[in-house]
Amino acid sequence: MAMWQWGLLALGILWALQSLGVWYQMRHYSDVMKGITSKYNDGFVGAGNVRGRFGKGVIVLILVTPDLVVQRFLVMSGRSVFAKFKRREEFEGISLNALRTDPVITGLGEPNIAKAAERAIEQIDKARAEPKRPGLIGIKPVNA
Repeated sequence: MAMWQWGLLALGILWALQSLGVWYQMRHYSDVMKGITSKYNDGFVGAGNVRGRFGKGVIVLILVTPDLVVQRFLVMSGRSVFAKFKRREEFEGISLNALRTDPVITGLGEPNIAKAAERAIEQIDKARAEPKRPGLIGIKPVNA
């Protein structure tokens, strides 16, 4: 085989591995969302993300009760498709307004997590403005 054929073969293998990794990460994200919706019956959920060019990408999921108390705060951070959600218990049990003004979450800690949390809170605010429906609000149902 010529040199360019080996290069093309290597490129195809790398592309297939990347596709497999993306599928694995999307399956994990889907499983976490299904777990949240099956465990909690009411409240609001927001998801925020920050893409990292050369640094870490971050996804934050925030689940709040109808009284706007944070029930779950999950963070997925990393450069790899094998990153998993980690629970941040230090942000659970506080009100959403306290979370907005918390110096750790407003950027003194990790700025990417702060930006992703800000986007998740914006999504919760939008969901609160929508008419009330039973179940978790903020997640768009998908008809499969």
